[in-house]
Amino acid sequence: MDFNQIWQEIVGWLSTSGVKLVIGLIAFFIVCKLVNGLSKRIKKRMEKKGVEKTIVVVTYKILRVGLKALVFILLLGFWGIDTAGIGAAIASVGVAVGLAMQGSLSNLAGGILIIILHPFRLGDYIEAQGEEGTVEEISIFYTYLASPDNKTIMIPNGTLLNGNIVNYSKKSLRRVDLLYSVSYAQDFEKAKAVILDVIKNNEMILTDPEPLVRVKTHNASSIDIVTRVWANSGDYWSVYFQMQEDVKKRFDAEGIEIPYPQLDVHLDQTEKKEEAN
Repeated sequence: MDFNQIWQEIVGWLSTSGVKLVIGLIAFFIVCKLVNGLSKRIKKRMEKKGVEKTIVVVTYKILRVGLKALVFILLLGFWGIDTAGIGAAIASVGVAVGLAMQGSLSNLAGGILIIILHPFRLGDYIEAQGEEGTVEEISIFYTYLASPDNKTIMIPNGTLLNGNIVNYSKKSLRRVDLLYSVSYAQDFEKAKAVILDVIKNNEMILTDPEPLVRVKTHNASSIDIVTRVWANSGDYWSVYFQMQEDVKKRFDAEGIEIPYPQLDVHLDQTEKKEEAN
């Protein structure tokens, strides 16, 4: 083995291809830093202009990954690697992966449509596919929800967009529907007056639209009074629970009975009287 010849070949490679390798790596490192800086700058500009949060996040991610991938392909060409062959291989793999991942492509299309159509935004509270929670992240393939008990729920975008979506945060106001029952022996007008007074003393309840308190149903053992009040979306649950507590306290203080289910049984004594005679 001629070590001198091997050394000469190593020196020759370092002086030609080796230099290109080092220059390429340095250039790639610098360009990655520039891409990161450019992506952050574009993200901040979009945020200042009030661009929707979802679009900002997705654009930022695409810029960071896409530009770096493009630079890496150019770098392969600089090193003398046949990028045409790599491109053909990537295309072939892409077709095979595409056929194997039709569901993922559906999720990808769903993610794009969610970004364009805006059925919901980051921070909205939604219900979809039997799940509900606050939207934490909208990625290309999945939407991530944070449930009220702080669980992370991943819903595929394709499935999500093809089903019903209830967005509780879309409107600034929400109606709180409540139902109170009083016995037939009670004065329902007094019960209505008590409920209206409770509403009047709750600062979270809006006066416009006007609250509604009316008799809804004559049940077997109670009169049901429907109560509908309006509040800001963020105050919905606070109003709901506060009303339940305050109405119960006032009913107790006013002596208004909330009935239990009951059944009145009337015995026919006619047959017994005839037998006695």
